[in-house]
Amino acid sequence: MSDIHIERNHTLGIERAREVAQQWVDQVERDYGMECRYSEGWECDVAQFARPGAEGTLRVTADSFELHMTLGFLMDAFSSQIEAKVSRNLDELLGAA
Repeated sequence: MSDIHIERNHTLGIERAREVAQQWVDQVERDYGMECRYSEGWECDVAQFARPGAEGTLRVTADSFELHMTLGFLMDAFSSQIEAKVSRNLDELLGAA
């Protein structure tokens, strides 16, 4: 099993960060078949996502995104490719914001 950790700082504020996070959730649900649940909190929102072979969380604050993902045995061989793609997708969404 592999763990992926990606952290990105931003200056969007919580409301705009929530919009970006929702775009990310929509994208992983559509493109990767993830089941996602998004919960807003006082200082931090959390998106939980899962599908067979992968699960994790995306923590969203007023100034950062922090993604933790655990890959199962069958996806472990692709961990570097998955990490690169997830990083690129998140960077694109943050860049567009």
